[in-house]
Amino acid sequence: MRADHTEVLLLSNMKIRGGRRLTGTVRVDGAKNAVSPIMLAAMLAESGESTIEDAPYLTDMDHLADVVRALGGTVERRSNGALVVDASHLTGTTVPYELARKLRASIWAAGPLLARTGQFHVPLPGGCNIGERPVDQHIKGFEALGATVSIEHGYVEGHVEGRLRGARVYFDLVSVGATINTMMAATLAEGVTVIENAAKEPEVVDLASYLNKMGACVRGAGTDIIRIEGVERLEGVTHTVIPDRIEAGTYMIAAAITRGDVYVERAIYNHLSSLCAKLREAGVTVEDDITGIRVSVDRELRAIDLKTLPHPGFPTDLQAQMLALLTTVPGTSIITETLFENRYMHVSELRRMGADVKIEGRTAIVEGVRELTSAQVNATDLRAAAALVLSGLAAEGETTVSGLEHLDRGYSRLTEKLRALGAHITRSDDTEIPLRLVGAN
Repeated sequence: MRADHTEVLLLSNMKIRGGRRLTGTVRVDGAKNAVSPIMLAAMLAESGESTIEDAPYLTDMDHLADVVRALGGTVERRSNGALVVDASHLTGTTVPYELARKLRASIWAAGPLLARTGQFHVPLPGGCNIGERPVDQHIKGFEALGATVSIEHGYVEGHVEGRLRGARVYFDLVSVGATINTMMAATLAEGVTVIENAAKEPEVVDLASYLNKMGACVRGAGTDIIRIEGVERLEGVTHTVIPDRIEAGTYMIAAAITRGDVYVERAIYNHLSSLCAKLREAGVTVEDDITGIRVSVDRELRAIDLKTLPHPGFPTDLQAQMLALLTTVPGTSIITETLFENRYMHVSELRRMGADVKIEGRTAIVEGVRELTSAQVNATDLRAAAALVLSGLAAEGETTVSGLEHLDRGYSRLTEKLRALGAHITRSDDTEIPLRLVGAN
């Protein structure tokens, strides 16, 4: 029997009394963007269960667990927090629309299904409304491997006769999603696949590490050329995911926006080098060691320019948080968003708090103000929610943030962690962890 579940309250809100300097130590959870593809890659295993250690408690994990279950697999959350996935007996190849519309990661089911069963039927991606998510590069990868792929009635459909065949794939643009999907599909293909212009993100490297533990042969992850030698079968294994660099970066920016002093435990400098560089450029003190990164401010900050780029460039998932910081920095800062066209939806809400930001196409011109003021604001996507919370921490008075269903997709125990750093923050539903935590089957 499946456990009883209670959904997170969509009408909950967060109240933040700003003006407190954050100090102390905060520990980063496992990476959401690493767990997501690994949960679906577990479907490549013909035998054995995969144990994913340090998986965060997030609504996205619930939704992905439902995707795996809909395809015939099982997912359990162990008492130590690990997720256990067993998809050795898949029974379906169609991802239901009502599940896929909740998160874009559902498209990653296509690669494992194609390799394992020879077909897939997956809705076009959902998730946050931050811009178009074309799947043309995913399709290019699958077709290069010998699959026939089409888009009909909002679904991407693919099939192959027999096994996929290794091939050389060149992506026209750097795509994390297409790199992940093609890499997963190629693990069971006949022959060698070479992916050129591949994404270099740490989460791609972590997925490759997991696949290799399963018995795959993936080389070059973390560079722009990945080579995969196909194998006959894969087996479930135990894997500990990397720390979440976006969560770590959010706490680093939280320290800066409150002019605080915070040690972010488990933050990995190599995963966050571009953020560290930009914070230092703005006058923030950033010190790293083998266990984390310390961020502190003891001087007036200065305006900077930044542009979002694929890794190792500045992450688009930290752009909103960085914009929030720069609204409090004297001078004119310029941000250019190159990856998503709708990633400034938080700006109108920041203006309600007194921010001075002008949008020209994909460029945000930020004039620092002397002080942000409290307001009632609503989050429209995951990282926008984080930006509004950070602004609330810096603002005068009490800020109310709604739209927390977005926040719960990417941040576990945020209220608890910020309180431990000295923030005055509460939630109306008294929890930021959804009560439906990947229950037992």
